[in-house]
Amino acid sequence: MSVTLHNKFGKVAVLYGGWAAERPISLKSGAAVLAALQASGVDAHGIDVDRNIIKILQEGGFDRVFNILHGAGGEDGVLQGALEVLGIPYTGCGVMASAISMDKLMTKRVWAGAGLPTPAYRVLTADTDFTAVVAELGLPLMVKPSTEGSSIGMSKVKLADDLADAYRKAAECSAVVIAEQWVTGAEYTAGIVAGESFPLIRLEVPGEFYDYQAKYISNDTRYFCPCGLDASEEQAMQSLAQQAFAAVGGRGWGRVDMMRDAQGHAWLIEVNTNPGMTDHSLVPMGARALGMDFNALVVRILETTL
Repeated sequence: MSVTLHNKFGKVAVLYGGWAAERPISLKSGAAVLAALQASGVDAHGIDVDRNIIKILQEGGFDRVFNILHGAGGEDGVLQGALEVLGIPYTGCGVMASAISMDKLMTKRVWAGAGLPTPAYRVLTADTDFTAVVAELGLPLMVKPSTEGSSIGMSKVKLADDLADAYRKAAECSAVVIAEQWVTGAEYTAGIVAGESFPLIRLEVPGEFYDYQAKYISNDTRYFCPCGLDASEEQAMQSLAQQAFAAVGGRGWGRVDMMRDAQGHAWLIEVNTNPGMTDHSLVPMGARALGMDFNALVVRILETTL
């Protein structure tokens, strides 16, 4: 089998690291992906990405790229555009879908335009009438930078007086900041690989929301797969995830995060076009529920470049 995969994929560059705030997570994801590909017999080579990446790829004679960069520069269409120019097939979404999905505001505008359910929101600036935002959207609110991942810079605002501080915290991470209506309910995520929706995972976190600590550090975050919904409810949310992914132009693989309120209504929160692949990560959990181990999952994602 290993010889077959060696010939099937050729020389593969696994791109990780980069210069975004999510670099530490990408390094972990990259190490796991690289080990899985090599264990499967793929001629995979790890590259810690810097601004010299185009030259490295040109000189390396690579046949394809497994892109496991998270955040700016690697997940926002920038690297995807460079790979298109170089003519190197790569995992994950293309230029447009990557750029849209990395920007939470643009994602919400696309979903709203497509008639898909996403919480009401307002763009915040230093001149915003924060009292008016609270009056319109209510409390609590979620405040988030539009272009950061891994919940970096996000805050749950319970008191109107705290909104300005939450805005300033988010504005340190992104030029665009949004306040989003809070959805009280359970959090779900759906991995999508090669057009297939994985079983939903329901998350229970020790804190207020699924933040950086809960995602990557805490051992108190609980994951439920099966998620506890009946089959028709789960299928409806999987279908919504597929629609959400298609609306932004998604391809290859990704992950759609959703909330489900007390009335059973699902709300779209965001798309991850290069989800984490660490020991805490969600797409591998969904794959395991289908009987697919980590190595097989990584090879399946790489197959989408053929």
